[in-house]
Amino acid sequence: MEQELAGSHFPARYWHRLADGRIQCDVCPRFCKLHEGQRGLCFVRACTGDAMVLTTYGRSSGFCVDPIEKKPLNHFLPGTPVLSFGTAGCNLTCKFCQNWDISKAREIDRLNDRADPTAIAAAAVQLGCRSVAFTYNDPVIFLEYAIDTAKACRAAGLATVAVTAGYIAPEARREFFAHIDAANVDLKAFTENFYRTVCGGRLGEVLDTLAYLKRDTSVWFEITTLLIPGENDSDGEIDALSRWVITNLGPDVPLHFTAFHPDWKMRDKPATPVTTLSRARDIARANGVRYVYTGNVHDQAGGSTWCHGCGALLIGRDWFDLTQWHVLENGTCRDCGTPLAGVFEPQPGTWGRRRQPVLLRH
Repeated sequence: MEQELAGSHFPARYWHRLADGRIQCDVCPRFCKLHEGQRGLCFVRACTGDAMVLTTYGRSSGFCVDPIEKKPLNHFLPGTPVLSFGTAGCNLTCKFCQNWDISKAREIDRLNDRADPTAIAAAAVQLGCRSVAFTYNDPVIFLEYAIDTAKACRAAGLATVAVTAGYIAPEARREFFAHIDAANVDLKAFTENFYRTVCGGRLGEVLDTLAYLKRDTSVWFEITTLLIPGENDSDGEIDALSRWVITNLGPDVPLHFTAFHPDWKMRDKPATPVTTLSRARDIARANGVRYVYTGNVHDQAGGSTWCHGCGALLIGRDWFDLTQWHVLENGTCRDCGTPLAGVFEPQPGTWGRRRQPVLLRH
């Protein structure tokens, strides 16, 4: 293990050789075809020695203990701390990337920490975390590292969380999500044109991942859409998105509509008004989605969880602080007994909005 970490060339899975001498990466729907010495668009999967390697195994852009609500996950172990980390690179090219300094980094620029999977799990336990999250950049591209870490976490009694755009090929998807307990899937927009011109991807592939998660796994997942003024925030698009969710995923998958701030290659766009988020929330709720949230803004009503049976406040939130807890130990509404969808413990955590950077040099 130490030799592999030192060399940063970990044997990768999901690739095959082509007749013309190149190799093809089969992790995501880009299917990058590489000559010796070339890297995929994600930058971290490379052709070396006539094989595919992952160049970021065991290396991280940093570790931090966050509230689970920051992922955002509002229905998975509320109030608990999660040890979060990412690597570098990304397999999409979103012009509005809010983490561009990590996702667009060449790994030598940002990977200042090292930790093997067992060390990460041990640190999470020591820090009192209930889960470990693969986040900041998409774990799809460091699949081997994420899976090995997830195995170590499960052995230590920890849950695993993936914050992902869901842009992953079917075979790799089956293995990846078999080791994940919860996910937040970033649904960038609901038009193929947006995905093609703004993200360099395809909407259909992401919708397929969402349908797969609902149909074929026990992963608890929530969906986040960053609303960008004039790009993906129209009433018609929000209506179509939320209707698709109801039809294909059901009413219990939470939706998070979050505010954009000008960044990366979209600095000419204004920040998202709170009224846009509230309007999107109203549209989705009117279409039957039971749990719809606003994010990246101070909106206690839009950040809280309400009973879809009687309308009572179930979980009050002020940013990432839990202010009210009206959920019985069996996961039902205290007032009317309606079940609350999600993964809950008898009592919520008390981590609050704290953010604790951690150095795990190993």
